[in-house]
Amino acid sequence: MKKIVLLGDSIRQIGYGTKLPEIIGEQFTVWQPKENCRFSKHTLRGVMCEWSKELEGSDIVHWNNGLWDVLDYGYGVFTPIDEYVSNMVRIAEILKKKSNKVIFATITPVTENYRYTNVETIKYYNSVIVPELEKCGVIINDLFSFVYPNIDTYIKKDDNIHLTEEGIDACANRVKDIILANL
Repeated sequence: MKKIVLLGDSIRQIGYGTKLPEIIGEQFTVWQPKENCRFSKHTLRGVMCEWSKELEGSDIVHWNNGLWDVLDYGYGVFTPIDEYVSNMVRIAEILKKKSNKVIFATITPVTENYRYTNVETIKYYNSVIVPELEKCGVIINDLFSFVYPNIDTYIKKDDNIHLTEEGIDACANRVKDIILANL
């Protein structure tokens, strides 16, 4: 059996991670933390400590981080870009030692009505982190570009950040396809 690990914020936890285990096939085991992986520093701690044993021997890790990092509650972004890059590269380096392959999913968009960040900030963070992770040998799953053209269908209008049921299904299938293509 192939072992898949999913790490990520609520886009994974209450999003594609709820569907992937049932659609990926019986020849795979899927492990993911029950908790939200939140921001990059929280995920860094998790891969170093709490989740380290579960990561061992995985065939592929699919991971997303960033929505918490780009939030601005009026005092600037939660995680400045240089710190975000440093955290993410450290995560990638650890994951590469524990898994055969690592896939990073870019930060998904928010609607224009979301008050704590915006698409331009998300695009900027994605544009900076993608080349850095590619240098580490990480495969990129561009969920931003996948979701953005369908933002009205894939992002909830009541909170302007989380995936709708249709968005969950679409992203779960996208994640499944990139995992299968890279095993």
